[in-house]
Amino acid sequence: MKKWGVIICAIFLAMTTHAQHIEVCSTCTISTLKEAINNAQRFDTITVKPGTYKEHNIIVDKPLIIKGENYPVIDGELKGEVFTIVSDSVTVDGLFIINVGTSYTEDYAALRVKNSKYFVIQNLVLEKLFFGIYLEKSNYGKVYHNKIIGNAVEEYNSGNGIQLWYSNHIEIEHNYVERVRDGIYLEFSDNCLIKNNVSANNVRYGLHFMFSNTDTYQDNTFENNGAGVAVMFSKHIKMFNNTFKENWGTASYGMLLKEINDSEIIGNTFEENTIGINIEGSNRITYRNNDFVKNGWAIKVRGACYTNTFTENNFLYNSFDIAYNSKVNDNVFDKNYWSNYTGYDLNKDGIGDIPYRPVKLYSYIVNRTPETIILLRSMFIDIIDFSEKVSPVFTPDNLLDNNPQTKRITW
Repeated sequence: MKKWGVIICAIFLAMTTHAQHIEVCSTCTISTLKEAINNAQRFDTITVKPGTYKEHNIIVDKPLIIKGENYPVIDGELKGEVFTIVSDSVTVDGLFIINVGTSYTEDYAALRVKNSKYFVIQNLVLEKLFFGIYLEKSNYGKVYHNKIIGNAVEEYNSGNGIQLWYSNHIEIEHNYVERVRDGIYLEFSDNCLIKNNVSANNVRYGLHFMFSNTDTYQDNTFENNGAGVAVMFSKHIKMFNNTFKENWGTASYGMLLKEINDSEIIGNTFEENTIGINIEGSNRITYRNNDFVKNGWAIKVRGACYTNTFTENNFLYNSFDIAYNSKVNDNVFDKNYWSNYTGYDLNKDGIGDIPYRPVKLYSYIVNRTPETIILLRSMFIDIIDFSEKVSPVFTPDNLLDNNPQTKRITW
């Protein structure tokens, strides 16, 4: 194996040693990107000088580095897709791509990577687009430091900012995406890392997972999106240190979990969302060290959720901490801090001496009859919640935090 590794490295070095440098500008020998690509040899570098280049359907079919100088504008003139990469080992860096074509039959993108690997897409600015960066059956790539700004208003005629379809081992980091349909979308894409991105003001989701396993997303911000983040039909997902903020609406939430199993949700902040986390059919998930702050509902459990653990989380000033639509509970709530807890701690060990019951009868009533939300601050609600706490009838009698913390948890 070592011998083959040495041979492959020697071949690669031989190729790159003879790589040429091609310049593109209006007064250069080569004035278009298409011409530069046609004339380039494998592993050449193409430098695009400042200016505006009205080109679309640019096919990159060989290993190349295409680098813009001071963000030259590549104008697709609304005629279709702008870049399509169909080769391994391509880098596209520092371009300003605008005016992607819109279609109801084709998913035109500012830049598509198709059946390729070992690519780097970085430092791009994409505006006036349909889809932004579209990875199709492509693996082992990096999407870094891109700015994607759409003008989407409705779902049916808009595309996604960064889309992965059957693409594995992708790193998506330090991108800014706004005003598209879904900021970042993964479908059938495994072993990906989504880190330090900002996805805001999008029509539907800031992030959308479908049938994608063993992915990690961390240190991202999802703010003011139509319905927050949706993670669906996936397993072994790690969700660490993200911020879900101000995702408001009648059908909105910070994060939706549907059919998610064997995953971890740790160190996240859910602040001022209609629902912090909306959970359905999701099992064996660890929720730890999360902050739920000023949400309508911190957590809404809609059913078929088993063997989940909620430990050492902060529930701060939410209208409802937990909503449950079943009398059966198979989940563990332990050592959380609840701002609504009014118990005492006589031995001063930091743990309340009486358990906390986070599910209120009123939340059960609102789930069944949403119009009753108008009674939220009335004395009548305090009375029925007290009666349910004394003798649970409608809410799970074993849904208790037996060790509620008396001080906000820090980590």
